[in-house]
Amino acid sequence: MKKLIIDTNALISFVTDRNPVQQDKIAALFDNAARLKVRVLCPQNVLTEFVYVMDAVYGIDKAEIRDIIRDFINLPGIEFIDHFNLKTLFELWPENIPDYGDAIVAVVCRNTKGASVATFDRKFKVKLKKLGLAVFSF
Repeated sequence: MKKLIIDTNALISFVTDRNPVQQDKIAALFDNAARLKVRVLCPQNVLTEFVYVMDAVYGIDKAEIRDIIRDFINLPGIEFIDHFNLKTLFELWPENIPDYGDAIVAVVCRNTKGASVATFDRKFKVKLKKLGLAVFSF
């Protein structure tokens, strides 16, 4: 089964109308996860960043953010990663991947056999490819 690691921008695109094309693509991915056609891995820091952005940038009520996350964590095919290899993180961050959260996503990808990263961030995609990590094409 295909394993895809999502980053924060993918999750934000799913719940906002900031980019309808991205929203449709990530919705299809989550639909495939719900039908157990793919496994979507979500590092814990992605949820932390998601909460921050939804609160600080979009001004969404905290109770609504909590409800969004509750719905997300109850989707079949979603798995949360709450640990990662710190030694590998410090091999990547900050020289290869300057964003700490993105570096964690890259570490999870590196340590998960057969995984790809699902992101809309073009710069992050380039960095992942330079490191020999797989990027999911929507």
